[in-house]
Amino acid sequence: MSLPEYNALITGASGGIGSAVAVRLAREGAAIVVHYSQNSEGAERTRQLVQDAGSVALVLQADVTSADACRQMVEEATTWHGRLDILVNNVGLTRDGLLLRMRDEDWHEIMAVNLHSTFYCTRAVLREMLRQRRGRIINISSVVAEVGNPGQANYIAAKSAVIGFTKAVAKEVAGRGITVNAVAPGYIEAGLTARLRDDQRARFVDYIPMGRTGRPEEVAAAVAFFASEEAGYITGQILNVDGGLVMR
Repeated sequence: MSLPEYNALITGASGGIGSAVAVRLAREGAAIVVHYSQNSEGAERTRQLVQDAGSVALVLQADVTSADACRQMVEEATTWHGRLDILVNNVGLTRDGLLLRMRDEDWHEIMAVNLHSTFYCTRAVLREMLRQRRGRIINISSVVAEVGNPGQANYIAAKSAVIGFTKAVAKEVAGRGITVNAVAPGYIEAGLTARLRDDQRARFVDYIPMGRTGRPEEVAAAVAFFASEEAGYITGQILNVDGGLVMR
């Protein structure tokens, strides 16, 4: 799945799944734009990992809840390498709580980070991709968008909307050489799940048919496939990387 001379922008690439995606695409030959919101140290670590993988990286900070900031970030990413071929909308946030106790700001913040950023960044890259008549957009959703989970109504609503957004945009641009797909991870050893206590992790694993949590690199492999030439006839699809959790 070689991606020579391609330029990839990954949002939320300062750690976890985003960092793993950056490294995997770098190994395939892509130049990497590492976006971060607040974790500058993590972004620099990802930059070093990309360089160790044999590619080059540009680190950009942006508030992805702002349309103007997303547009400026995409312009800088495009100018840096002369084009933008791959967008991975990975940035994400949780603010869990039962619905009756959920604050308005917890709802709106999750929508802004998980859903609005996907809209802003995708809209910003489409003009360039339409002009070059080629592009790969990969959105990171979640398996909970398909199965539900108590205490995550805000997060699940946003990630479910990402799935609908993926299918709608895929139909809009399919005739112009642009594919739009989504990856829906299950319980991955990154972010929230990496901080679970052993007893909490054991309860989650009991629900997973494969009997284990996933690794960020396994999600990155799915993203790399959607970004590749081999996936050129695949669009509007949702790929679960969840150890079979969605079947439960």
